[in-house]
Amino acid sequence: MVVHPELPPKPGGRTELRGVGVGPGRSGYRRLPLPTSRVGVAKVRALEEFDGGPAPPELAPAPRPAALPGIWQVSDGWVVHPLLRPTTIRALPFQLDLARISLTDDLLVVLPTGLGKTVIAALAAAEVLRRDSGKVLVLAPTRPLVLQHSEAFRAWIPGLRTARFTGTVRRVVREGAWDSAEAVFATPELVDHDVAAGRYSLADVGLIVFDEAHHAVGKYAYVPVAGKFRASRRPGARLLGLTASPGGEQARIDEVVSVLGVRRVEARHRDEEGVREFVQPVDIEQRWVDLPPEIQSIQSTLRTANLAEGRVLQKMGYLRKKPLASLSVKDLVALRSEVFARPGPMTRKFGPLFHQLILLHLHHALERLETQGVEPFVQYVERVAAKEKVGRGDTAFLKLPAVETALAEARAILGTARSTSHPKLDALLDLLDEEFQKPRDRPPRVLVFAQFRDTIQGIRAAVDGRGWSAGRFVGQSTRDADDPGMSQAEQSNVLRDFRDGRFPILVASSVAEEGLDVPDVDLVVFFESVPSEIRAIQRRGRTGRSSLGRVVLLLTRETRDVGYQKSEERREAAMVRIVRRLSRDSRRARVAEAAAVADASDANPADGTPARRARASRDDDPPGARDK
Repeated sequence: MVVHPELPPKPGGRTELRGVGVGPGRSGYRRLPLPTSRVGVAKVRALEEFDGGPAPPELAPAPRPAALPGIWQVSDGWVVHPLLRPTTIRALPFQLDLARISLTDDLLVVLPTGLGKTVIAALAAAEVLRRDSGKVLVLAPTRPLVLQHSEAFRAWIPGLRTARFTGTVRRVVREGAWDSAEAVFATPELVDHDVAAGRYSLADVGLIVFDEAHHAVGKYAYVPVAGKFRASRRPGARLLGLTASPGGEQARIDEVVSVLGVRRVEARHRDEEGVREFVQPVDIEQRWVDLPPEIQSIQSTLRTANLAEGRVLQKMGYLRKKPLASLSVKDLVALRSEVFARPGPMTRKFGPLFHQLILLHLHHALERLETQGVEPFVQYVERVAAKEKVGRGDTAFLKLPAVETALAEARAILGTARSTSHPKLDALLDLLDEEFQKPRDRPPRVLVFAQFRDTIQGIRAAVDGRGWSAGRFVGQSTRDADDPGMSQAEQSNVLRDFRDGRFPILVASSVAEEGLDVPDVDLVVFFESVPSEIRAIQRRGRTGRSSLGRVVLLLTRETRDVGYQKSEERREAAMVRIVRRLSRDSRRARVAEAAAVADASDANPADGTPARRARASRDDDPPGARDK
C-alpha cells in the first residue's frame, strides 16, 4: 500500500498503522498520527484504570536492500538498482559517473539540456534512499518543473512516498506531508519560508537538489535555502546542483559555486568522448536578412534621436565609459542607479533622470523596429501613449519630432499590402515551407522563440495566413484584453496538444526556454538573437534530444542582432572555458587530497585504512580525469 501525503488523512482519534510498500526489501510499517475526530466525546478514564501492563512492541525499522557492487549495475544497457524500476533508465556512463561523484562530494553538474540532468539526480536519490540517509529534497524554479520532476521520480522509483510543495499547497498540508514523505519536490520560496517559520528542518535531508542552479545568485530564494541547508545539514548529507549554463562571467559562476558551497564542479559537453556517442547532433544555422529601404529610413531617424539624447547625458557627466551606439538596456537601467548615487540635492537629479527615461524609450523602440518589425514598433509607441499615468519623460518621448516622423512612416508601411512587418517573417515562412516538405514518418514539430509578445501575435497571424495552425505559449501576466496571460493549466494543455500533434507550430516567449517538458522538436527557430548565453543554450536544448536536431537563427544585418549575436557567442565561449577550468581544478584538488591521505597513511603503517580510502577516492574520478 502506498501512502501519498497529498491525500487527506482518514478521520479518527487514534494512531493508525499503514503499510508502505516502497520497493524491493523496503516494506514496513509507519505510525502516522491522525487528527482527533470532532464527532462524539472520548470516555474519560481514571488513572487507576491503567494497570501498568506490557508496553506495546516497538516496530522494527524496514530492512534496507543490499548494496550492489559499484552502487549500480548494468544489464542489457539498463541501470540496475534495488529501488529503480527495471528497464526504465538507460545506462549512460557519464550519467553514472556524475551520480557516483555526487554521493561523495557536494557537486555542481554542468550538462547541456537534453543529456539527462534529472536522471543523475534520480540515480543519486535512489542510493540515498536505499542507505536510509535522509529525505531527498528536489528544488525547481517553477511549479510545472516541480510537477515534472515529481512524476519522473515516481516513474523511476516505484512506491516512492512523495510530496509536492508549490503555491497551491496549503501550509497545514505541507507540515504533515514533510514527515511522511521520502522525497519532497518544491519551489524554493516555500521551503525558505517554511524552514524560517520552524515548520520542518533541513536536517532531515540527506540529498538536496538545486535544479537550474544558475539561479543561485543575488536575492533568489536558492541563496537562503542553500545557507540554511549548510547550517543544519546532517553528517554525510549531499548537495547537487544541476544546470546547462551557469553563466558567461567569472564573477557569476563564482557566486553560484560559493552560494551552493560545492567542492566540485563537473562539466560534460556534447562533443567530448564518452558523451557524443549517446546524444543526437544539433545543426545550427544562421539566416541573414536585410531591412528594406523604407524601414532603413525609420531606423536612421530613430538612431539620430538616440545619439542626440545620449550626448545630452554625456554633457551632464554620464555615459562616458562606452560608445553610445553600443549601450544596452542593462547600461541604461544602471544609469538610473548611478544618478541617484551621485552626491548633491535631488533637484540636480531630475534632469538626468528625465533624459534617461527618454533614451530608454528610444532604445526599446529602435530595438523593436530593427529586430522585430514595423508593427511591434508601432505597438510599443502606442502602448506608451496609452499608459494610465503618462509621465513627463513619456510625453517628451512621444513628442520628439523623430518619433512622430518615424511613427507616421511606420503606419504608412502597415497601410500597404506590399511588404510584411519585417523581412524575418518572410524568411520564417520560407523556412517552414522547407521543413514541412521534408519526408518523415510523423507530423513535424517546430518551436519558434520570440522575445516580445507583440512579435508572437504577428508570427501567428502570418502562419495562419499560410493555412498552418500555430499554438501560443506565454507567461501568466496579462497586459491587455488582446494579449491575455496563460495559467499553468492552460500552459500544460498547450504543451499536451503540441505533443499530440494537434498543431505543428508552437510560438513561445522566454517562459518555454527553461526546463519545461517541451516535447522533442525537429526545428527550433530564434526569431532574434539573444545576448544571454544562458537563454541561448536553453533555447537550443529544446531540440536534438532523441533525434537529429536543427536550430535556425534569423538575424538582420546592420542592426542590434549583430551585436547581440557576437555578445552571446563571446559569453558562451567564456563560459565553456571557465567551467572546464573549474572542473579540471576540482578534480586535481580531489586527487591531491587523496594523495595527502595516502602519504599520511604511509607514515603510519599501523593503520592502512586511510590509504585504502585514498585509493577509493581516486577511483571515483571518471575515466581519464587523472590524465587531464
